[in-house]
Amino acid sequence: MAKAIMVQGTTSNAGKSLLTAALCRIFKQDGYTVAPFKSQNMALNSFITSDGLEMGRAQVMQAEAAGIEPDVRMNPILLKPTNDVGSQVIVNGEVWGNMSAAQYYKQKCELIPHIMKAYSELAAEYDIIVLEGAGSPAEINLKENDIVNMGMAKLAKAPVLLCGDIDRGGVFAALAGTLMLLDDDERDMVKGTIINKFRGDKEILRPGLSMLEDITHVPVLGVVPYLHIDIDDEDSLSDRFKRSNAAGDIEIAVIRLPRISNATDFNALEYVPGVSLRYVNTVAQLGKPDLIILPGTKNTMEDLLWLRQSGLESEIKKHAAHGGAVFGICGGYQMLGKELHDPHNVEHGGSMAGIGLLPVTTVFELQKARTRACGTVNCVGGVLSELSDAPFEGYEIHMGRTAPCEGESCAFLNTVTEVGGRAVTLNDGAVNGNVYGSYMHGFFDREEVAKAVVTSLYKAKGLDYSKVTAVDLTGYKQKQYDLLADSVREAFDMKQIYKILEHGV
Repeated sequence: MAKAIMVQGTTSNAGKSLLTAALCRIFKQDGYTVAPFKSQNMALNSFITSDGLEMGRAQVMQAEAAGIEPDVRMNPILLKPTNDVGSQVIVNGEVWGNMSAAQYYKQKCELIPHIMKAYSELAAEYDIIVLEGAGSPAEINLKENDIVNMGMAKLAKAPVLLCGDIDRGGVFAALAGTLMLLDDDERDMVKGTIINKFRGDKEILRPGLSMLEDITHVPVLGVVPYLHIDIDDEDSLSDRFKRSNAAGDIEIAVIRLPRISNATDFNALEYVPGVSLRYVNTVAQLGKPDLIILPGTKNTMEDLLWLRQSGLESEIKKHAAHGGAVFGICGGYQMLGKELHDPHNVEHGGSMAGIGLLPVTTVFELQKARTRACGTVNCVGGVLSELSDAPFEGYEIHMGRTAPCEGESCAFLNTVTEVGGRAVTLNDGAVNGNVYGSYMHGFFDREEVAKAVVTSLYKAKGLDYSKVTAVDLTGYKQKQYDLLADSVREAFDMKQIYKILEHGV
């Protein structure tokens, strides 16, 4: 049976996901088999496993750090917000239903058997499980039915490391206050505290560390510096959205929809030298990009209404009319079509005109499509013609079926996927002049695809494209995981961490 250790935080965005990934990488480097585990994740960034099940991308990132294949058991419950008070609840990779927050709170204890089955199976297969909490364990109004913080620590008998974000200020109060609000048995499970995102001279901080230990009677086991490491993390998305890249030869604008999902789809383009990729949500921010991307969304119809009201739909149409390139992924692809129909009230209900730049129609269905796929781009024209015949791989995850309008033949991708246990070749997506759309998340991740997109944009502007290079995303990520592990290993008292692992609770 695996030994366990858990990372909890005083707040959201305290750095739990990255510290969990760092421990996964450190233990892997030290020769152990290790898996991440988060009983309940709330995120719009999800992933489809090789067996067609859905899980949060934070645990996918942690699995990559651990050097193992992502497994839905690492994240048995995923909540995907559909509005301000409700979420789609996914259990063991399958849709359980749509619930309000109040409904879910009343029923979530029913999910403990599912959580423990997933955890027990992982614990039987690995040497170490690194668990991650969510938000804060001191949410006193939610503690009674907690299944993700101290409640999960008790179920897994996992000692806890409590981390706080010093960059926000008030970290000593946050750590001491969190411990004060825990019950005695919960407080006993916290074996160490971590100061995260520190900038400055540690010697100036040292007296505060001693005082914190005197107040809490819990040792400080690490002061982690503010790390400039590029790793996909749910909390890092907010930083990415705010980033204003310096002007490049090529400018790409991603529309920051209110319910944007799978924003990591565009990281590979961001890494190409000469490219400035920005997230925009106003007409004033849009400027005159070379490529506009409409990303995925958890509610296509609601976000399409927002796009209209913001004035961005009109700007996208003008951009396309003047020969500019537009690319839609998943929900963005659906928006670009002629019509959207929701007969089962899956999203908004009723019917709605699309942006009208692609000759396709979408009908929302009750069954979610979840599949991994690979293939090649068909021979396409328009600005992105360099994509023709490029190999790609990725995954589809959507509540809708999109088909060409009558008499139209406009397929973008030639995909190979598995249906009923056998490989099937299908056409996916659509092309119309300089407008492209597809359901394929991860489409830009292949080096060949990212390079072809940027080369096409250079050619369209009459710029020298001979030196355009893209990044091997897999290799890049592995180097980042090693940098993360090296930094955290240096900051942590790893000798004490191993003692905590050994002794448990």
